[in-house]
Amino acid sequence: MSFFLPKEVREGLEAARKRDLKRKSRLRVHVDDDIFTILRFWENGFAMEEDAPKLRGLVDIYDGSRHLYQCLIIASSEEDGEMVYEFKRNTQAHDKAPLDFYRDPQTPIALLPR
Repeated sequence: MSFFLPKEVREGLEAARKRDLKRKSRLRVHVDDDIFTILRFWENGFAMEEDAPKLRGLVDIYDGSRHLYQCLIIASSEEDGEMVYEFKRNTQAHDKAPLDFYRDPQTPIALLPR
């Protein structure tokens, strides 16, 4: 059995799929003052809409308002109407500075006055 869909129907289905991915995704790329929606995200990269600019360099990735990663990226290819980017470096963002000393787990958190 073979399925053939007219070109308009295929384009409509593809547009609906992209719209659904864009609506569901909370991941965003912040470049200077510009913000772009990530459609798909994996270990070595991510994909955005094909009309996204060919980004290169340092970007920040957010999940809503939470800063997840600071990445060095390059635009690698266009596939299936999506612009694919690869990570050269992907560093997890932290909300506080790392300690430069060992903190004993048995140390009291605070001292109570007498």
